[in-house]
Amino acid sequence: MEGVELFKGVAAKRGLACSCIDFIVAPPFTHLSEIVKIARGTGIAVSAQNCAAEAKGAYTGEVSAQMIASLGVEYVILGHSERREYYGETSATLNKKMEQAYANNLAPIYCVGEKLEEREAGKHFDVVRAQIEEVVYNLTPEQFSKLIVAYEPVWAIGTGKTATADQAEEMHAFIRKVLADKFGAAAENTPILYGGSLKPATAAEICGKPNVDGGLIGGAALKADDFIAIGVNGFGPAK
Repeated sequence: MEGVELFKGVAAKRGLACSCIDFIVAPPFTHLSEIVKIARGTGIAVSAQNCAAEAKGAYTGEVSAQMIASLGVEYVILGHSERREYYGETSATLNKKMEQAYANNLAPIYCVGEKLEEREAGKHFDVVRAQIEEVVYNLTPEQFSKLIVAYEPVWAIGTGKTATADQAEEMHAFIRKVLADKFGAAAENTPILYGGSLKPATAAEICGKPNVDGGLIGGAALKADDFIAIGVNGFGPAK
């Protein structure tokens, strides 16, 4: 099973990176059960890539938050750019998914980000603010304390275009301010991850910015060496 072998590779090299880093892997649904079992004792947490908006019912093919939690999974990614783009997920849908995640003790990794045309039109801040206000603002302070936010500049994913470290920091600082407008000082403790095609070569510069707390890694996570290298380059080797 490809996902299991990849996890074993990451776990074997986890000790190369600083113990200050929290590692979370998000395999496909079909690999979750096995990876949760072998993740025990490794210090690596497991996330699902999505969950259903409904608790139960005749929703053939959907995987509920309760099903995911029953496996021992701790996190779930919600609002990923591909889910918004290809599956039409709206803030209304994501509010329901957030509710299901929290009801089943899953910590959400909530994704926000703008498309190329939105950035070129100067609407990137407005788009991201709306994605936060329409969903995150509905959380209680206790729920908010368990939230992770991931910024995905959709225009920099698989397009050949690259967001600079300064552009990443600018948006991350903006996101933290929008969060603080609602939740005050608690926003300082919210991890904000960068999800714009982060690679080993760019990790040091981007993750060195004050408001970039980590990465939501896509393609580079498919090789254990690259995944670990992002951690080492971005936040330091084991001490």
